[in-house]
Amino acid sequence: MKELIVLGSTGSIGTQTLEVARKQNIRITGLAAGSNYKLLEEQAREFKPLAVAMSDEKAAENLKIALKDTDIKVYSGTKGVNAVAVGKGDMVLCAIVGIAGLESTLCAIDAGKDIALANKETLVTGGDIVKRKIAEKKVKLLPVDSEHSAIFQSLQGTPKGSLKKILLTASGGPFFGKTKEELANVTVADALKHPNWSMGQKITIDSATLMNKGLEVIEAVHLFDVKPSDIEVLVHRQSILHSAVELSDGAVIAQLGTPDMKVPIQYALTYPERGVTFEHLSLTDIGTLTFSKPDTETFRCLPICMEAINRGGLFPAAANGANEAAVGLFLKGKIKFLDIPLLVEKGMETASKNKDFGIEDIYNTDFLARETVKNAL
Repeated sequence: MKELIVLGSTGSIGTQTLEVARKQNIRITGLAAGSNYKLLEEQAREFKPLAVAMSDEKAAENLKIALKDTDIKVYSGTKGVNAVAVGKGDMVLCAIVGIAGLESTLCAIDAGKDIALANKETLVTGGDIVKRKIAEKKVKLLPVDSEHSAIFQSLQGTPKGSLKKILLTASGGPFFGKTKEELANVTVADALKHPNWSMGQKITIDSATLMNKGLEVIEAVHLFDVKPSDIEVLVHRQSILHSAVELSDGAVIAQLGTPDMKVPIQYALTYPERGVTFEHLSLTDIGTLTFSKPDTETFRCLPICMEAINRGGLFPAAANGANEAAVGLFLKGKIKFLDIPLLVEKGMETASKNKDFGIEDIYNTDFLARETVKNAL
């Protein structure tokens, strides 16, 4: 029986991971979350992990009181999340949102755990460092993002060196086809109406701006050792073809399925085996699949991310930090939707051009980009 630690267990990916664990008879040995202690208490009582943690220290105190009748160890703060990440278990599913997930992922790798990665910002900000540690510790890094899982699945059985191009699909979000004039006064509620996927607030806003796709381009560069120019982004409104690869002989191999995150989660947890079916795909019911080029003039976050990964170094970390700050301001109603790419670009320009950097440099870059965004108000 596989033993799994879930970081970010109360979020969208975390709760769906626990659904998969129920069906696959996976033992949960550790859980960590932010501040939703009531949901974490429910999860802890059901799955009976050895340890749990909350990054919010007040929430951790409440959880400790709630679980005092159990033998479950309760940790608090960032150090507590890291303690859970290195606990007993074969694999760690990393689903903490944003750069906050980087440290615990690195701790898990150092502890020799295989990683199921749902946190794209880990590779966006620290990709080179993460890959070096993965190689050093000889552990697996399995993608959970639906697009990267699709690429990974499509590459199974292909000869080394045969990958020519990655076809990375995007839903286009709720504002596909809109002009800048039409987007000038859209609300938070409008931006959170994703047409196909049910996700957390931050990633849903990123989908609306196409920042999410830009981050996925950066992640794909690290995961599959390709150049940014080897990745083509396609808008695919139906979210049925999750991504594809073009091989050296011109053949294109794709992975299709219903828009259900439990499928890529399950594949990462059971790889190389296949698990239970969650929902059957009927292509005749779908009828038509469409593809188009993204509007990079209106949705500027995608080309900004392409520039960041082409410049390399700390520029992706700066773009990511600026975006996290800008999305936070938008969700609070302090800026408009079209301000997000402007602030991301401004924050990205604060990055040092130093190519030789460590973890502290990444965090310093992130901090400076966020401060730049806040000071721009």
